[in-house]
Amino acid sequence: MKRSAYGFWLEEAGLPEALATLRGDAASDVVIIGGGFLGLWTAWHLAESGADVIVCEADVCGAGPSGRNGGFVETLWDRLADMRQLFGDDGALRIARSSAKAIDHIAGWCQAQGVDAHMVMAPMLQVATSSRQEGCWSEAVGACHALGAGDEVQELDASGSRAICDSPTFRGGALWKTRATVHPARLAGGLRARLLDRGVRIFERTPIIGLDDRPTFVRARTSSGEILARRAVLAINHATVGVPPFHRALSVASSSIVVTEPVPDLLEQLGWTGGESIVDCRTMLNYFRTTRDGRVVFGWAGGRMGLGARRRPALDVDVGTQDAAVANLYEILPIFAGARIEHAWGGPIDVSPVHLPWFGTLRSTHYGFGFTGNGVGPTELGGRILADLVMDRETENSTLPIVGGLPPKRFPAEPLRFIAGSVIRAAHIRRDRAHAAGRNADLLTESLAALPGLLGLHLPR
Repeated sequence: MKRSAYGFWLEEAGLPEALATLRGDAASDVVIIGGGFLGLWTAWHLAESGADVIVCEADVCGAGPSGRNGGFVETLWDRLADMRQLFGDDGALRIARSSAKAIDHIAGWCQAQGVDAHMVMAPMLQVATSSRQEGCWSEAVGACHALGAGDEVQELDASGSRAICDSPTFRGGALWKTRATVHPARLAGGLRARLLDRGVRIFERTPIIGLDDRPTFVRARTSSGEILARRAVLAINHATVGVPPFHRALSVASSSIVVTEPVPDLLEQLGWTGGESIVDCRTMLNYFRTTRDGRVVFGWAGGRMGLGARRRPALDVDVGTQDAAVANLYEILPIFAGARIEHAWGGPIDVSPVHLPWFGTLRSTHYGFGFTGNGVGPTELGGRILADLVMDRETENSTLPIVGGLPPKRFPAEPLRFIAGSVIRAAHIRRDRAHAAGRNADLLTESLAALPGLLGLHLPR
């Protein structure tokens, strides 16, 4: 097994040679800080509007979480119940519908731009693998039916779930219709290439070390120059937690992924040939999907807490979490117990306290964060939102309830967030394992695991 920070996707696609570092001073209409999906989509939509755009990326575009995730292209329909409580029926529906449009936008963009991102339009199965997980989807399904969106999801019994993937552990589930998968590194690389074709200036290995945000302009400073722009966009994923206004507006943790050797014959035996992505109902969930060449990509969200904006090495390469992901794979899909695991990797994820992406404006700087590891689809919507904010356009996207100010909840300050978060995450893992075995965890574990919900918070998962 090859363990690395960058992982299988970036190795398979070929991590491109870094573009030039900014040397000296530059000027533009907009400077975008961050070259992941959110920054690249924002740059694309701004360039389409005729803006002069500079993108600054601390590494190589797409080499961070955007190129390392599971490649699930998700919507926010499964968050509809929570969004109703936060924003009411109309607001919840607007957000969910806008998130669903992003999937078609990504597919249409890939076709129009000739980018083969291995995109497969297929539903996602949310499945119970133990008796304690059964019905975990009921509230979200009920919200969809209550708001006239019942065709977005179909409840399945055990046989219906196993018709999609014949695992002996599947006990029923919910099939979410509007979903897809992609090769995330190929999508990020395609965006980078097409932006260069359009004349967008991209500087890599160019971290921004200072941002002077004024009412009518911004000045972004690097170690070797500065950029003067009318507007800035902050699209830096987990690193947003290091920016003063956002210290308590998000939390950071890691997730780990492993990938098997090609096993198309075993996929045929399971009947898992339709490209469906699958997640289970653990709090620290397992998520898995197939690839074009017949591999299984399997991730587990039971990683470590981040400590503020520090980039802990364990967020990228965590042997214990990676090995646990392998064990979970073999437990849920025992047919793969003899398959070779070829790659293991990880990375940080950014989570808002309400488990939804969030966008807004400081002075001349616009921002987005909180994608919870599920940003491949919502970042395309986020790019549209941020482009509208930059261009001072009032649109359906820029007036969504997830735009403006900060999330309505806050995490504790550091180091309490790290300490308490680590203790509670460990409790979630113990409880998940107990429930998978068909029993309750001890009272202390159950109480600790229930605490975030009592406070109205969502921990990273």
